[in-house]
Amino acid sequence: MPKTAAVIIIGNEILSGKVKDENSHFLAAELRQLGVKLSLVMVIPDDVDEIARTVASCAGKYDFVFTSGGIGPTHDDVTMQGIAGAFGRKLIVDEKLKELIIKRCGVPSDVVMRMAELPEGGELIELNGINFPPVRVENVYVFPGIPEFLRKKFAALRERFRGSPYFASRVYINGEECLIADTLDAVSKRFPSVEIGSYPKISERDYKVLVTLESLEEEALKQAVEELLKLLPRQIIFRTA
Repeated sequence: MPKTAAVIIIGNEILSGKVKDENSHFLAAELRQLGVKLSLVMVIPDDVDEIARTVASCAGKYDFVFTSGGIGPTHDDVTMQGIAGAFGRKLIVDEKLKELIIKRCGVPSDVVMRMAELPEGGELIELNGINFPPVRVENVYVFPGIPEFLRKKFAALRERFRGSPYFASRVYINGEECLIADTLDAVSKRFPSVEIGSYPKISERDYKVLVTLESLEEEALKQAVEELLKLLPRQIIFRTA
């Protein structure tokens, strides 16, 4: 069975439409490449109790939990408080983080110094080339909301999450989705370990539907693709990949 993951996007700015969420899409693609099954994506507000409830629930269900947002110096950056609450822990000042903040900000105010607080028992993951290391609390990995920072930090520790790879194939259909629905249903039932997706493409000239097949079992995928191609009308198959 693949490892499972949940992504929690934290920020009122996402819920209000002020900022577009890029991080869940990035993490979904990265985790898929690593062989991790992303089972849940949630967007929640900058609310300590909501963060605590959501993180506690996800941490008990999934192998990995990734949070994004709410770890800066301003009043609405309350992610660490929420994660501490999720595990029933207090916040403590991490001396390494304190040094980094002083180096960057000079002698900071008490408000800014909150960025040096971590849930008790949290791990500061020091990585080459990363000024402010990501944080792990149990199976929860805490990332910033700024996409450029999240991507850099995730890239530096992505191998921690690698599992068995997914095998994938694509079939491009030059026909309406209603023409292939019964066939996809039959193949899906025959090969339950193969995930089959069907996606209409409005703007493409050469094909109308993209069918994707993915599985952790290479042989099952091969057999499913063969069965699909055998059952589909030859004239609507544009190409395979």
